[in-house]
Amino acid sequence: MDKIRVLMAKPGLDGHDRGVLVISQALRDAGMEVIYTGLRQSPKQIVTAAIQEDVDAVGLSSLSGAHNVLFPEVLKLLREAGAEDILVFGGGVIPAEDIKLLEKQGIKKIFTPGTSTKTVATYIERAVLEARGEVKITAAAKPQGIDHIGIAVNSIDSAAVFYRNHFQLEVETVVELPSQQVKVAFLPLGNVTIELLEPLTGDGVIAKFLEKNGEGLHHIAFAVDDVQQRLDQLKREGVQLIDEVPKKGARGNNIAFLHPKQASRVLVELCESHDTEGG
Repeated sequence: MDKIRVLMAKPGLDGHDRGVLVISQALRDAGMEVIYTGLRQSPKQIVTAAIQEDVDAVGLSSLSGAHNVLFPEVLKLLREAGAEDILVFGGGVIPAEDIKLLEKQGIKKIFTPGTSTKTVATYIERAVLEARGEVKITAAAKPQGIDHIGIAVNSIDSAAVFYRNHFQLEVETVVELPSQQVKVAFLPLGNVTIELLEPLTGDGVIAKFLEKNGEGLHHIAFAVDDVQQRLDQLKREGVQLIDEVPKKGARGNNIAFLHPKQASRVLVELCESHDTEGG
């Protein structure tokens, strides 16, 4: 298998390149060959270098706000040169609405500040190998939906009154999990379940959460087809996990948690869906 070759470029008038240098080193650490063309490159210079260097992918970094003009111009020149098989990805301070537009025009992926270098390297490797036809890699699908929302409470009986009186939601089942030192009440609502989490002891995870934060949102759970497969994918991408292997949830299905610092301090659970049963 030939090494993946990537050309990193800074189109436009950007005056510094710290970010692109960090990404370049991360790609080298991942075993790729990286060519960096330097600051203030025109789209024509970038495309010429990409063809001469026979690269698999071009990475464009822009902080100047000219991405909506410069990135599509690189794509256009690659097509005109018969080199549309070269993948183009981008990064920088790019608004969400512009990301959607650029990816629709043919930019393979836009990475924004906060994306781990491991995520970038994993994505590029996967995309290039699939484009070469050397491997068939199915990108992880979106979660099936929100499986449940976990709310930490001091008392299930007290907390359930609000949902019963004002939203006509009834507790369907209550399950005790001594191994996790928690009692769970399930309040189904359409395809989503509200879980009320009451501590069984004073030193369990929920008890400690209540002591530190008081009652409130504890976690949000996404329904996925295969928890272990998703954990493996996230680990490759550099996401910090609490659980590297699934464990059994309150309804007997596989679950796992991601570290809250990965999602703006929100604890995220992966829940293996069997008719969208919660964890």
